[in-house]
Amino acid sequence: MKQVVQNYKSGELAVLDVPVPGCKPGGVLVRSAYSLISTGTELMKVSEAGMSMLGKARSRPDQVAKVMQSVATNGVPATYRKVMGKLDSYTPLGYSLCGVVEQVGAGIDEVKVGDLVACAGNEHALHAELNWVPKNLYVPVPDGLAPRHAAFGTVGSIAMQGVRQGGPQLGEVALVIGLGLIGQLVVQLLAASGVRVVGVDPDPVRCELAGRLGAAACGDPASAAVEAAVAELTGGLGVDQVYLAAGGGSNQPVELAARLCRDRGRVVDIGKCRLDLPWNAYYEKELDVRFSRSYGPGRYDPEYELQGRDYPIGYVRWTERRNLACFLDLLARGSVDVEPLISHVADFDDAVETYQRLKDGDLKAVAVLFRYPRQEGEAAKSAAPAVAVPTVNVRRGPARVANTSVRLAFVGAGNYATSMLLPHLAQRDGVELATVVTTTALSAANAQRKFGFAEATTDLDAVLGDQSIDAVFVVTRHSSHAELTRRALLAGKAVFVEKPLALTEEELAGVLAAVEESGNDRLQVGFNRRFAPLLREARTRFGARTGPAHLRYLVNAGRLDHSSWYLQQGTEGSRFAGEGGHFIDTASWLLDADPVSVYAVASPGNEDLQVVLRYPDGSTAAISYVTSGPAGFPKETLDLVADGKALRLDDFVRATVYDRKRWVSSRLPKARDKGQNAELAAFVRAVRTGGPMPVPLESLVATTAATLAVRTGLAGGAPVALERAR
Repeated sequence: MKQVVQNYKSGELAVLDVPVPGCKPGGVLVRSAYSLISTGTELMKVSEAGMSMLGKARSRPDQVAKVMQSVATNGVPATYRKVMGKLDSYTPLGYSLCGVVEQVGAGIDEVKVGDLVACAGNEHALHAELNWVPKNLYVPVPDGLAPRHAAFGTVGSIAMQGVRQGGPQLGEVALVIGLGLIGQLVVQLLAASGVRVVGVDPDPVRCELAGRLGAAACGDPASAAVEAAVAELTGGLGVDQVYLAAGGGSNQPVELAARLCRDRGRVVDIGKCRLDLPWNAYYEKELDVRFSRSYGPGRYDPEYELQGRDYPIGYVRWTERRNLACFLDLLARGSVDVEPLISHVADFDDAVETYQRLKDGDLKAVAVLFRYPRQEGEAAKSAAPAVAVPTVNVRRGPARVANTSVRLAFVGAGNYATSMLLPHLAQRDGVELATVVTTTALSAANAQRKFGFAEATTDLDAVLGDQSIDAVFVVTRHSSHAELTRRALLAGKAVFVEKPLALTEEELAGVLAAVEESGNDRLQVGFNRRFAPLLREARTRFGARTGPAHLRYLVNAGRLDHSSWYLQQGTEGSRFAGEGGHFIDTASWLLDADPVSVYAVASPGNEDLQVVLRYPDGSTAAISYVTSGPAGFPKETLDLVADGKALRLDDFVRATVYDRKRWVSSRLPKARDKGQNAELAAFVRAVRTGGPMPVPLESLVATTAATLAVRTGLAGGAPVALERAR
C-alpha cells in the first residue's frame, strides 16, 4: 500500500510503498476514502522539517531540553547517534480521515466489513491507503453524511473540545482569534450553542468566510473594528470567553485576549501560539486561562486509545470517541457545515506536490482533502459503488381468481389508508371489505364503523390464515412493510403494499425469497402516479420517441411537523426512502425503462436532495426533492424533453405537450387526481380475473433498488451502478 511520509532531518516528503498493517484484536482495518490535511499542525511540521538544525532547535525548545538531559545521562556520542537516528527516519503525516472497514479484529462487534467510519489519531488515521484503528478512535458515519465531510471528524473534535473547555452559555459573547480551519469550526460550534461570536484574523478572505458561517463580526486584529464590535455586543464590558486558535511566534493574541475579555472571563488555548501572559493584565481581571488538549479525554492515555478501555459516562461525559461521534452528528443534521471550508481536493498520488504548493503559498487553503482510489493499486479511477437489482426466479402457481366479490383485508388504518384508499374501495362494486387489522382495538373499530368492514381485529395471524381473504393491503409504518408483505405472500394472498416496499437490500431480498418460495408473485406497490389520468393522457399525446429524453421532476415536499413519525429515521428510514419511489417510478414509466445508475447529492442534514437517474438509452431524469420551498408553491412539477417535443405537468392540475401543435389540458377541479382510484381499480381487476398485476414485479424491484441506491450514493459521494443480479 502507499503512505505519505517525511524525513524530519532532510525535509523530504514522499509517497512510499509500505506493508499493509495487520488487523490486530480490538480494532479494525480501514481503507481510506478521504483524509484531511491539517493546514495548521501538519504544515507547521512540514515547515520545521525544512529548517536548519539550529532552526529546528529554536522551534522545539522542549526537545532540546530532552537532548540536554540525555547528554548529561548518556554522554555526547550516544546522544548524537540517538538523535540523528531518530531525525533521519521517515515519520507519518495525517490524523483525520474517513474510510471503509475492510477487516474487523477480534473483540469488535459494533461495526462490520463495508461500514463507513471516521477515524482519529496521529498514529492511526494517517495519510495512507490502509490504517489499523483501535476501537476508541473510530465511530460509524451517520447515514447520508458524505465521506469528504466525515473526514473532518478529528479536527472537529479538537474544535469541540476547545469549546467545551470554554463552557459557553446561551447569550454570551466570544472572541475567536485565528480563523484557520480550527477557528472556523469553533465559530460554527459557538454559533450553534447560542453564543455571539467576533472573529479575528489578518486575512480578509477568512474573515468573510467566518461571517458567512455565523460570526456576528470579524476583522483584522490591528483594526479598531474588532474592539468596536466587542464594545457594541457587550455594552463595553468585554467578551465572556476568548479562544486562541492562532499559531506563530507573536504574543499579540494573548495580549488582545486580555484587552477584550471581561472581568473574570475565560481564555482557552486551542492552537499553538506564544503564551507570554502579561501578568498585570491577567491578574487585574483574574482571567481564567484554560488549555484544550487535542480531541478530548482519553488523548495520550494508552489504556484508552490502544486497549479500548472507556471512561464511565457518569464521570467523563465527553471522551475522544464521544466528541468524534457528536461532531459527526452535528454535520449530519446540518448544524455545522464544512463544505465551504474545502479549498482543494487532491488525488492521493499527488500528495507531495500538494504539500509543496501549500508550503510555498501557491495553494492558499483552509482545508485540503486527499481523495483515495477505491481499490488498491488503482490510481487512475475509482471503482463505482453498485447496488444489485435482484432477479426473481419463480415457478408461478395458478393465479387465484375471486369467485364473486374480491374480499379484502386491511393491515393498518392510518391517515393515508382512510383518506386516499378506503374511500375509493368502499364505493367500488365487486369489493367486499372483509377485515381490518390494527394494533389498537379502537382504531380498528373506527375503521369498521366508517367504511363498513365486516370484522375488526388485532389478530393478524387469523387474517392471514383465513382462506376466504383474496388480497391484503399493507398500509402500516414503513419499517413493517417488508415483513408484513413477506408473510402475506407466503400465506398465498395478493398483496397491495404502500410505498416503500423495503428500507434495506436485506428486506427486499426477504420479500423476493418469499415470492420464490411460495410461487406467489401477486404483488403491487402503491406507485399511483403512473395511473393519474392527466399524466397518462399527456404521455399519449407526447407519443413515441426515438432519441434519449431528459426529465426534470421538482418535488416541493415541504417541512413536516416535528411530531411526525416520518422523521424517525432510525426506524422508519429517511423521508426520501419512504416516498422517493413515487418519483423514480413515475420517471421510469415515462421513459419506459429501468435506471442503470443513480447519483445523489444532498444539502447539509440531507433534507434537500438532487437525484440523477441514468437509463440504458442515455436518457436522464433529475429529481429535486426539497423541503425548504414555500408552502404556496406547487408540490410537483415535471418536464420531459425529447425529439424536439416537450411535456409539462403542473401539479396534476394541468398538463401541456409542445409539438408542432401545442396541446393543453383543461384545468382540473381543485381536487388533484394522482391516480389512486385507477390504481386500485387495476389491482382489484387483476385479483378478480387472475390477470397480470398492474405493474410488473421486475419494475417494482428496480424502483425499490434505485431508491435504496440513493442512500448508498450519498454515503459514497459517487454514482452508484444498478447491476442486475445474474
